[in-house]
Amino acid sequence: MPGDHVIVAFDTLLLSRRYRHSGIHEYAKNMFCEFRKLLPAEGPVSIRHFVSRGRADDSFDWTSTPGCKAVDTSLLRFRRAWQLGAGNLAASAAGADMIFAPGPTLVPSPAIPATVTIHDAMPAKLPSSIIHKSAVSKTAAWLAAKWSRKVITDSESSKRDLVEIYRLPPEKVSVVYLGYDQETFNTNSTDAARRRRLFNSVGIREPYIVHHGMVQHRKNVARLIQACRIVKGRNPTSDAQLVLAGAFGWGADEIRQEAQRTWPGDQVVFTGPLSSDDLATIIKGATLSVIPSLYEGFCLPLVESMACGVPTIASNSSCIPEISGGALQYFDAYSIEEMAERIHHALSDTDLRRELRTRGLERASVFSWRRCAEETLRVLAKAA
Repeated sequence: MPGDHVIVAFDTLLLSRRYRHSGIHEYAKNMFCEFRKLLPAEGPVSIRHFVSRGRADDSFDWTSTPGCKAVDTSLLRFRRAWQLGAGNLAASAAGADMIFAPGPTLVPSPAIPATVTIHDAMPAKLPSSIIHKSAVSKTAAWLAAKWSRKVITDSESSKRDLVEIYRLPPEKVSVVYLGYDQETFNTNSTDAARRRRLFNSVGIREPYIVHHGMVQHRKNVARLIQACRIVKGRNPTSDAQLVLAGAFGWGADEIRQEAQRTWPGDQVVFTGPLSSDDLATIIKGATLSVIPSLYEGFCLPLVESMACGVPTIASNSSCIPEISGGALQYFDAYSIEEMAERIHHALSDTDLRRELRTRGLERASVFSWRRCAEETLRVLAKAA
């Protein structure tokens, strides 16, 4: 390591098509893009990022920049081999002083230190009935936590969990808040004709409540459907739909069956995967956004809803009160009645919705991918 200059190998495995529509892909993408913008030719940190020609995701610009040099490697094509040691060999061959892995995607080696982002403690914290997990994913998280030089995580809540579960020294774990796409998730108005076409194509009519994010058990979507059904029962004249915007994940079939059983007809809309622009359009049109998650490491949908100026209420689980800064109204994630009460209150109180909107916008302004990347680079430089 000549002088104070640090060469960091960026593990680009998470930037493959395999991980699209996942939060870890979004994080890896934004770190990669921000590093390319931030790093000058002669700075204290430079990046070597791996590219497998013919297999690389063509939605990214993989070319070298002054502070980020592309490194061709065919090893990236072999996912398991990459995770079990080939990634470390590639980093060493590229002359790196350290590896940065934006997720627990490789086994750290004594030969080259690693800084790994572990976004949350879900594999150890949640039962298999709520999330899909395997011995491989649990082992990968354990090895990344134990064998890395430094761990980055998304919230103080996640840090507490990681320190407790993996018995890590607190000083080994750095908290760096994530950012969000400010060009897409904002209060700018949407094109009326485009919005109308989108709503017609997926079956949305106003007014509606929105939940966005992957439709899966961990997001607690089944209880949200039941809570909204209770709200409808208390106000039979209300015609508000529940729009569940996002790709289908672990338990989606059961959730869709619950919707049909509990609330048949067109009251619950499943949009499936959406582009970021379409997703933002749907969020912005909602009367209320509800985040009922059982567990989150950071919760990008929470920040995106607040940034769009949509009144938002959320569960009081894991990091959600921390990330939202205590600015919202909260409910017990496991109490359908309490969730229904909060939804009913927010829908019926215009002043409350105005207050939630103002507080949410103020809190969302704290987060940005640029700030996240800058803080991450400082952690990397210090760790090396």
